[in-house]
Amino acid sequence: MSSNLLDNLRIIAIVFLFVACLVPFIKKLALYIGAVDIPGGRHIHSKIMPKLGGLAIFTGFLLGYMLFCNQTPQMISILIGGFIILVFGLFDDIKRLPASVQFIGQIASAVVVVFYGNIVMQDVSAYGIYLNFGAFAPYLTIIFIVALMNCLNFIDGLDGLAGGIATIFFVTISIIINYTGIYNGLDASLSLIMVGATLGFLVHNFHPAKIFLGNSGSMFLGYMIAVISLLGFKNVTITSVIIPLLILAVPILDTFFAIIRRIIKGQSPTQGDKKHIHHQLLQMTSSQVKTVLIIYLVDILFSCASIIYVIKNAKLGQIIYAILVVIVLWFVLTTDIVFDRKTIKDDIIHKVNKKNKEEKEKIEKMGKKSDFFLFFYVFIKIGKIWYNYIVFEEK
Repeated sequence: MSSNLLDNLRIIAIVFLFVACLVPFIKKLALYIGAVDIPGGRHIHSKIMPKLGGLAIFTGFLLGYMLFCNQTPQMISILIGGFIILVFGLFDDIKRLPASVQFIGQIASAVVVVFYGNIVMQDVSAYGIYLNFGAFAPYLTIIFIVALMNCLNFIDGLDGLAGGIATIFFVTISIIINYTGIYNGLDASLSLIMVGATLGFLVHNFHPAKIFLGNSGSMFLGYMIAVISLLGFKNVTITSVIIPLLILAVPILDTFFAIIRRIIKGQSPTQGDKKHIHHQLLQMTSSQVKTVLIIYLVDILFSCASIIYVIKNAKLGQIIYAILVVIVLWFVLTTDIVFDRKTIKDDIIHKVNKKNKEEKEKIEKMGKKSDFFLFFYVFIKIGKIWYNYIVFEEK
């Protein structure tokens, strides 16, 4: 076993043990200050659950930073941005904040990373095409960071789901870094630290969960995923752009379809519902564990495709991507993720019944008219016969 691999495992193990031991104390703190999730509404748990999982993960990240990272302006900006999003998330976990206030926190953390840390996607090249974002680069980067924060937040609906997806991402990036070196040294350390932190938290968060991520956790994980992805833009290749997005295909597609679904219904994109991918799977399996493991499997397949794309065979990776996307789209179209099939079916039935009713009324009216004309015809005939009889009698 190489010393590099041993060093990587050491980083993961230290942070893992620290977070795993810290979570029980965070749980008690959450219950003490009232940072809890109450059952009801969109929530599927049946008892009061402590949140603040993000505090445990951030503390593990902080330990890893102090032990394994250099104190550079870039790293300090990541730390400050992470602290900002953690604070906003903690306030939301304790007392629900409006979506607009959460959005301000997300923007603030992204601004620190972009303008103080100078972590910006300036340009990208692929297949002979070069695209420079120019003056729009900082703003596109901010949008990218905020979008990924919300992707993780949207999919955080079942025990161990968001934490597991984040872990798969960090492991995949670590493998790609180890084999190719396409990312710089800073995010290599960050990925390993985050693997340890998320695994340590999952010990307590997998079903049946003893603590939830909370918004502090889901937003911080999304933030770290975005930052590590952006650090890959140093080499300015399509690989550094696409790979992180494809690893996160499930939460990204889920977020995309959720926004479309809510716009179609005339709702705010931030309004919660129970139509996400994990909710639809849960209806089919009736098991949180099975649902989460299925999503893990799909996410791992996307991750394997990413590793194959980068390390082995780009064409094979693209074929696997295409197959997986088709499978996901098929699932989307056969469930209620975008459209409420029952509502559409009821609407069609209503329209058919309305049309049938109109046709029936038309026929009945025609029938009434024919009855009237028949009566009138008979009346005329009788009148004519009577008239002829009278005239004949008179003659």
